[in-house]
Amino acid sequence: EVQLVESGGGLVQAGGSLRLSCAASGFTLDDYAIGWFRQAPGKGREGISCITTSDGRTHDADFVEGRFTISSLNAKNSITLQMNSLKPEDTGVYYCAAAKWPGFRCEVVAALYDYWGQGTQVTVSS
Repeated sequence: EVQLVESGGGLVQAGGSLRLSCAASGFTLDDYAIGWFRQAPGKGREGISCITTSDGRTHDADFVEGRFTISSLNAKNSITLQMNSLKPEDTGVYYCAAAKWPGFRCEVVAALYDYWGQGTQVTVSS
């Protein structure tokens, strides 16, 4: 059974940092795209960053502006999202998602991903 489990969320003050992790089980992360998404209260799901595990290429949404970094630890079947300079508008539930990927650059479009974690809450106070 394919499972993705997020961890690392919590409450942080504006300007602070959090490191989210996505642990995959039931499959190995070879030739997959892993994406991070978030959903703020009352809003739709928004793509943040993605990585293709075959070559480590990444792609970020425009709003990231260098504040977030996605990385892969294939040996541990894990993907992390380092978030720095957090803002109150970064508050929301953060999800990781996976999809088998043929090799071109990944995209942070939710409809392209087949497997989803349950999410982890990130709250940034002002």
